[in-house]
Amino acid sequence: MTVSSETRQRFAVATALRGLLMLLAGLYAIIWPTDALTVLVLAGAILLIIDGALGLWSLTFGGGKSGNYWFDVVSNALSLVLGIVILISPLLATVFTVSFLVAMVGIAALLVGVMQIVVITRERELYARIWPVVLSGLSYVLLGLLLLFFPLLSAAVAMIIGGVLLVIFSFGLFGWAWRLYQRSKVA
Repeated sequence: MTVSSETRQRFAVATALRGLLMLLAGLYAIIWPTDALTVLVLAGAILLIIDGALGLWSLTFGGGKSGNYWFDVVSNALSLVLGIVILISPLLATVFTVSFLVAMVGIAALLVGVMQIVVITRERELYARIWPVVLSGLSYVLLGLLLLFFPLLSAAVAMIIGGVLLVIFSFGLFGWAWRLYQRSKVA
C-alpha cells in the first residue's frame, strides 16, 4: 500500500506535536515537580471516575454481567467514590497516595538489598569477588531507607528524573518527525 506525501507530512506533524507535548510535560515536571505530581494524581482520579462510571453503566445498561456481579458493582462504585474523594482534596490525596506508594517501593528496595547481602555472604566461597554484589545490596538498602524516610522528596526527585527522560524522548520524536517530513518531500 502506497502512502501519499500529504499523509506522510501529516504523520510528521502529528509526531512533532507529540514531541512538543512531551517536551512541555517534561519541562513542567523538571521545573515544578510537586505540582506535576499533583497533576498526575488528579489525572489518576479522573481515570478512576471514568472507569467507575463506565463500569457501573456497563453493569446496569450495557449487559456487562459477569459471574462476580456484586464484586463488580462494589469495585466500580469504590473506584468512582475514590476518584471523587481525590478530586475533592487533591493535596491530601497526593500526600497519602505518594507516601504510600513510595513507602512500598522503599520496603521492596530494602528487602532486595538485605536479601542480596545475605545470599552473597552465605555463598561467598562460590564467588571470586563478593564486593560488587555487597555494594549493590548496600545501595538498595540505602535507596530503601531514603524512600522510607523522605517519601515526598523522593517522589519529587523521581518526577524530575521522569521529566528529564521526557525531554530526552521528545528530542527523539523531533528527529523522527524530521525524518518523516524529509521522506514525504522525496516521495
